[in-house]
Amino acid sequence: MPLTSSLGISVSSELSQAVGLGTGSVKSNLTGSVSLSSGTAAGKADKVYQGRRTLAASATEDLDLAGVLLDAFGAAITFVRVKGLFIKAAAGNTNNVVVGAASSNQWVTLLNTTGTVTLRPGASLAVVAGPADATCYAVTASTGDLLKVANSGAGTSVSYDICIIGASA
Repeated sequence: MPLTSSLGISVSSELSQAVGLGTGSVKSNLTGSVSLSSGTAAGKADKVYQGRRTLAASATEDLDLAGVLLDAFGAAITFVRVKGLFIKAAAGNTNNVVVGAASSNQWVTLLNTTGTVTLRPGASLAVVAGPADATCYAVTASTGDLLKVANSGAGTSVSYDICIIGASA
């Protein structure tokens, strides 16, 4: 099954201030993007997982990146390299979505064993590997393949959307 992907991150800003008889401004643009063709080498990807997930109050889940997640057609996915990751916490959440620091077999090529990222309601996390990067974010089956996602508190569930793009070799 061929896969083509386009991943991107973009930030633009304009800071302005009254200066003398006019207004001065400084614009900035920062972008990062990569287009991946089908395959497993640098600049290529052949696996994608995407889903909308919900965690009960105070719940956690370990997303197993090697052989447990299913693609849109129901086939098991085994990532060996992750080339892009996007997670968006639902804006209607009351609690935060916390990503990282699985209790065992942590996927540490993105976050270390104790590192986490807290996504407040409506916040997003995006990671895009460079197009020439053949290593990207390695996944090691059985020892380094769990991405933990947690609901930060009690009382209400949280929802989040996730998309992982990577290669099987």
